[in-house]
Amino acid sequence: MEIEATPLSPQQQAYNDGGGSDQRGGAGAKPLYRNPVVVVNFLLMAVGTVCGPLLFRAYFLHGGTRKWLTCLLQTAAWPLLLPPLCVSFFSRRRRQREESATEAAPLSLMSGTLLAATVAIGLVIGLIDFLYAYGLAYLPVSTTSILVSTQLAFTAVFVLVVVRHRFTAFSVNAVVLIVVGAAMLGLNGGGDRPAGVSRAQYYAGFAMTLGSAALYGLVLPLMELSQAQHAARAGAAVTYTLVLEIQMVIGITATAFSAVGMLVNREFHEIPDEARRFDLGEAGYYFMLVSSATAFQCFFVGTIGAIFYGSTLLAGVVMMLEGRERFGVCRPFFHEPFSGTKGVALAISIWGFISYFYDEIRTNEQQSNMSTDKEHLDP
Repeated sequence: MEIEATPLSPQQQAYNDGGGSDQRGGAGAKPLYRNPVVVVNFLLMAVGTVCGPLLFRAYFLHGGTRKWLTCLLQTAAWPLLLPPLCVSFFSRRRRQREESATEAAPLSLMSGTLLAATVAIGLVIGLIDFLYAYGLAYLPVSTTSILVSTQLAFTAVFVLVVVRHRFTAFSVNAVVLIVVGAAMLGLNGGGDRPAGVSRAQYYAGFAMTLGSAALYGLVLPLMELSQAQHAARAGAAVTYTLVLEIQMVIGITATAFSAVGMLVNREFHEIPDEARRFDLGEAGYYFMLVSSATAFQCFFVGTIGAIFYGSTLLAGVVMMLEGRERFGVCRPFFHEPFSGTKGVALAISIWGFISYFYDEIRTNEQQSNMSTDKEHLDP
């Protein structure tokens, strides 16, 4: 398994070339829609974005009550990253021995500065996970999706401030359309308070979910910035192996944050009792926990991969489109209505998604033409 020779992502190449404000990358880069690794990352995002929240909502509807537990599950599957990282390490060590018998391959590709930044991001992710789990306990899945959709607006603002992304008319159009779709759903989302949920709990969940969206909108460009700065300092490409290491450190840190919360609230010893009382039985309870953790790990790996190969804004746009897919399964599983307004909002969001990718394709074609013209002019 060889994953060390991954080329620089567009934003990393821009920073190394001294053009920190250009997020599109240099000529010759493979278009996103033709890169199979990018497609795999999008599929991972789809699995996590659609399945994770649905499994969590099912957990709460069938008798689950542990918010810190659901917080921990969002990052607890980080050991799934160990096999590919081990394969990569042994491959790197074998290659190092062939090139130089005196130097040993490093166990990790992370610098001390990047490690510290990643740990800090992991702590913020742990807080985001708790806010999201709290909100999902008291809100319908469709309403949660509406509020999470506002993350794109926060992401767009922070991308402009943190990584100085250059907006085009098409990318602005995509952001506006997707946010308008979320606003339409919000205006039609009254009266959906679940049975047994008080008004105070509902609004607390509303506020916490919105807070998690705002914080995650900040975290995404910080991830992109940390990768770009590492590339600039190291003077070498940021590989996909390093991206997986970053995700593993985030997972370990956020899981530790959640584990402390579970210890303080004495939730660990209550898991067996909750499993026995669960509506779907003990086997169904533990299956739901494991599948939820796996789904959310797919989401995080897919997201950080989308940032690596594309940009923060790309990850946000794809995330919001895939979040709309939850509406298609809310009705049969949770009997949540899918009104005409939701259908129009979904169409508007898809329009925004197409607008973004049209811009991506158009920009890649322009860069390819510029590269060809330059080769013809050079002696």
